[in-house]
Amino acid sequence: MTLSHLLTDRAAAALDVRRAARTSKVSGGALLAVVVVLGALPYVVFSDVTDTLVNLFVLVALASMWNLLAGFGGLVSVGQQAFVGIGAYSVIALADAGVQPYLAVPLAALTCAVFAVPTSWLAFRLRGDYFAVGTWVIAEVYRLLVVRVDALGGASGKGLAGLSGLDPALRGALTYWVALALALATVGGCYLLLRGRLGLSLMAVRDEETAASAAGIDVTRAKRIVYLVSAAGCGAAGGVITISSLSVNPDAIFNVQWSAYMIFIVLIGGIGFVEGPLVGAIAFFALQQLLADFGSWYLVILGAVGIATALWLPGGLWGLARDRTGLSLFPVGYFVRGTDAR
Repeated sequence: MTLSHLLTDRAAAALDVRRAARTSKVSGGALLAVVVVLGALPYVVFSDVTDTLVNLFVLVALASMWNLLAGFGGLVSVGQQAFVGIGAYSVIALADAGVQPYLAVPLAALTCAVFAVPTSWLAFRLRGDYFAVGTWVIAEVYRLLVVRVDALGGASGKGLAGLSGLDPALRGALTYWVALALALATVGGCYLLLRGRLGLSLMAVRDEETAASAAGIDVTRAKRIVYLVSAAGCGAAGGVITISSLSVNPDAIFNVQWSAYMIFIVLIGGIGFVEGPLVGAIAFFALQQLLADFGSWYLVILGAVGIATALWLPGGLWGLARDRTGLSLFPVGYFVRGTDAR
């Protein structure tokens, strides 16, 4: 064995390469404890608290799906409300067909994934800003199609069948648990997806699509997979919105405000971090509660917060905290001697 080989072997043995840092393991245990506490909340708090948290869980799910699409896949969409609406109306249609509404939520996610296949064929012909605007147009097309279907209530919307016989307290608890499960599934699903080969491919495509293609990555396949996953998650969120409100209106459920919420949450939380949507959703939810009585100033303050974050905190709140502490709840890269090599 030569001296160079010996030195290389010793250097490799000295490196401590792990998929997670010690701090991430400790914080992961704390996160598990938080999930257990959240799961028990319907037994210890009033229903208005859990009803409010349902909205938070929906925001976490939507933001996680948009972060997966744009933050890791480089596909900036302002038309994800298309799948929120399709998911909501899928629950309505399945409930009318006799399917229990809570069981219809995962079926709504599957329906949105099916709709996303032909939608992606059209949307992927566009690039950059044209892709963003094109997805918005596609969402409007879906809204106009739904409005023309009388069986779905037309322009006035429709109520949800199948839950009238449930006790209100039980219905509220079930809705809360479904929303919590949705938030956990979207965050955990993003984490597991990004830790694999597909995650590395997505980040390569996001950083430089031409170079990724030259390296042998199937760019279109990677984009389509993440687009389908994002559509399914948004569809499930739309289903939860329906069972929470017990009705759906096309103008509200297909409103571009849903994409605006996703973008704002990911921006202030930290785009390109799995933890970003969690932090951003909590911050956005807190701003909503604090500024609810300020009228139009609510939107002004939100806009100012978004601008300030873009100018001075490009990594968002989680990026700032991570730079200061090195904390990572969901590491998607490798750690070499405790340093994130992501």
